[in-house]
Amino acid sequence: MHAVLHAYDKLKGDRIVWLIVTLLSLFSLLIVYSTSTSVVYKMNTDTTSTEWYLIRQMMFIAAGFVLMYTAYRLHYMIYAKLAPFLMIIAVPLLIYTALFGVEVNDAARWVKIPILDISFQTSDFAKLALILYLARSLAMKQEYIKDFKNAFIPVIAPVLLICGLILPSNLSTAALLFVTCFLMMFIGRIALKYVLLLLLAGAILFSAVFVAGKFFPEHIRTETWISRVDEFLHSDGEYQVQQSKIAIANGGILGVGPGNSTQRNILPYAYADFIYSIICEEYGMLGGFIILIFYLWLLFRSISLVTKSPKTFGAILALGLTLNIVIQAFANIAVSVQLVPATGLTLPLISMGGTSYLFTCISLGIILSVSRFVEEAFQEKRKLDQLNVTDEGGH
Repeated sequence: MHAVLHAYDKLKGDRIVWLIVTLLSLFSLLIVYSTSTSVVYKMNTDTTSTEWYLIRQMMFIAAGFVLMYTAYRLHYMIYAKLAPFLMIIAVPLLIYTALFGVEVNDAARWVKIPILDISFQTSDFAKLALILYLARSLAMKQEYIKDFKNAFIPVIAPVLLICGLILPSNLSTAALLFVTCFLMMFIGRIALKYVLLLLLAGAILFSAVFVAGKFFPEHIRTETWISRVDEFLHSDGEYQVQQSKIAIANGGILGVGPGNSTQRNILPYAYADFIYSIICEEYGMLGGFIILIFYLWLLFRSISLVTKSPKTFGAILALGLTLNIVIQAFANIAVSVQLVPATGLTLPLISMGGTSYLFTCISLGIILSVSRFVEEAFQEKRKLDQLNVTDEGGH
């Protein structure tokens, strides 16, 4: 325990963010271990067990923390230099996924990595690349975005390109990323007319893709979008949403206790999309509320970085990455309580580990890198102020 506390003291940057990530990841072990029984039951093989999924989750958490620490150790300005190259990789990767991607749940969102034999959701990489690139563009071009040309090419066009490539197979991820970019532009003090231009262009893009889906249903999931909205508006929701609400009702205030969920064996994707429902069933509304507090706490810590960051890029980058994580968390929770139609988004840091968990950890590492250098700049300023006071006292 002493060694852990010593290591914690040596960490720089926002220690509260380190604490939030650690607690949510450790909690994911409990809830993934509980919900993995449904996966084992459905697969009905002798090669997998709940223990196997627990070990798998531990491995993802360990890999995630290694990536997070690596991203944290790099100076955050390096990401400004990397951003254009990541965008160059992201665009063809999304095109390749659309044409040759592995289909999961009738959507080609995945690319299989042959050597590792794991599926990689390319939109996770593209989200990170676009947020880095947009933060860089907003920071560098902020004083020059005075006309349509300087607003559209470096800022609006990349958002439309990446979101447009993700949209046909994954509406919820494209919408989440678009909202994040919209907020980044708003926070980055871009003229309101250009922010509204992004909204208009986004609406035109969605309309065009929606119409195209009527002619190319095998590539664009228009029918799925319509059915989900229709079920949300005119019924008690899809089957999984109904089961989700039963799970939340079963939990009451204090829950039925860890590992005692009954809905985990009935609710589809209890380990991923609807894991929040099982949290509420096993740990009650109190447990569900605490999870909400953690995500809000993460957002508030990031907002405090914006006020302290000496560089615009660091401030916009940290807030953009945090907004993407927090909005996804609240979208996932909103689905569980039927506030919005089913989306297919996982609960960051808690749902069963995958490439999305690893990219979330990389994002958090970048946020921690910003906080680390903000803290060092603040300490340096405080030392200079103390020296100036000492010099003045000597005179």
